[in-house]
Amino acid sequence: MNRLTENKIVLITRATRLEELVARFNTLGQAKFYVESRGADFAEYEIEHNKYKSALAETEKQLLALGRVQIVDRGFIPNFVFGPDDTVVVIGQDGLVVNTLKYLKEQAVIGVNPDPERWDGILLPFRAQDVTRIVVEVFARKRKYKEITMAKAALNNGQAIFGVNDLFIGPKSHTSIRYQIEIGAAVEQHSSSGIIVSTGLGSTGWFKSIVAGAMGIGKVISKSFNPDIPKNFAWDAKYLYYTVREPFPSKTSMATIVFGKITEKEPMKLISKMPENGVIFSDGIEADYLDFNSGTQAVIGIAEKKGLLVV
Repeated sequence: MNRLTENKIVLITRATRLEELVARFNTLGQAKFYVESRGADFAEYEIEHNKYKSALAETEKQLLALGRVQIVDRGFIPNFVFGPDDTVVVIGQDGLVVNTLKYLKEQAVIGVNPDPERWDGILLPFRAQDVTRIVVEVFARKRKYKEITMAKAALNNGQAIFGVNDLFIGPKSHTSIRYQIEIGAAVEQHSSSGIIVSTGLGSTGWFKSIVAGAMGIGKVISKSFNPDIPKNFAWDAKYLYYTVREPFPSKTSMATIVFGKITEKEPMKLISKMPENGVIFSDGIEADYLDFNSGTQAVIGIAEKKGLLVV
């Protein structure tokens, strides 16, 4: 075989909903009974599964003709060692691209949409039949890349976590967290249900819902709203936005530092005052978190690495 490269091509996959059901109920028949007994259409799961497997088979076939291919399931991404020259192909939903970017060190990512009729695929600009052409153009450096700014939480114990869409700093459960917040010269003691730090890529997700809710409440209360609050911002913006959820003003806590920008020159600094159950996680993956308990200090800022999405 005349390969175009001796570097790895890493193909990131995920289980379909049908496979997850079979894993849960042991057999296809039992999975079907469970779904249909609740009035749902099992055929929808089968159609989605078949389309994904067909697109995956086509993608793998094309990649094998170009180089060495290693298939990695999404569950193994956090522990997988990506080589600096790896080309990464992700086939799944947008969330799988986000989950992958977090663990890369600026390797190029090619997003493949296995089911364009089902998934919008904002981060999945290509189809399975495009794979050979796109990968060849990537090898020849003829494709452009879109840079994606990431967030980073660095703790005083040496641990760090990256966020492609957002970071959450708060309690494990639906309670309040106590902490000290510092932005520039402003310092406050807080009691809130947590802080969300959003990137440009994440500004169409959690950030959008926060802003929409806040503007709606503000409009009702004051009959006006601030038109300067962005509904979203660029993926490569050199800043982040933070939002404090449900800040509670009291004799020992304030609620004026609740929304604003985080920049390279002005990061956010936090000191936990939670005896237990304080966490920092990113991109909705609650199982992959850092403890943020009493005495832990966190600096929230722009990550030194970027995501690179082939377009």
